[in-house]
Amino acid sequence: MKPSSFLLFLGSLVVCLLAQNTSAQGLENLRCLICKQIVQDLQQIITKVDPKKKVEVGSYRLDAEGNSKHNVIPYALSEMHISDSLETVCKGIDDYVRATRKDSGELVLLKLVIDGKMNSDMSEVDIIQDGDLNKSLKYYCDGIVEEYEEDIVKMFQKKEKSAENKLCQDVTKLCKPMASIHDDL
Repeated sequence: MKPSSFLLFLGSLVVCLLAQNTSAQGLENLRCLICKQIVQDLQQIITKVDPKKKVEVGSYRLDAEGNSKHNVIPYALSEMHISDSLETVCKGIDDYVRATRKDSGELVLLKLVIDGKMNSDMSEVDIIQDGDLNKSLKYYCDGIVEEYEEDIVKMFQKKEKSAENKLCQDVTKLCKPMASIHDDL
């Protein structure tokens, strides 16, 4: 092999490896953004429920005295409501597109329409055109919800503070802690 051919081959290999690494990082970052969006959208759905609305939960088994144990909890925090809301969240992810901020190049998820109006942030981003018409966003959302539904339900039932960080960093490990992100830069 001639030295010039070898250098050309080596250069092509390096470019391919860099592109593959960037693509893997982009996917990792995208899944992190989707995880955060799941938490944010679920929080919005839960806060819209009337706090006076209650549901009876508990075991329908009878104890030795013929009584069953029931608790009354806010409907918004019931397993049934949170699970149903998770399905709604992933259907709603179709309203989002991938984009990069014009000023920083940062990957973001952008909701196209907010309250019936075009998102005012549209001028600050470049929308990423992709072949799947952003169907992968719903695919990743469904995957995260399917794999971590029990954790998500428990977290929201406990009214976990900083649920976004807890789920997306600690439980799913889809997002890196901020200190770790800055270390990578």
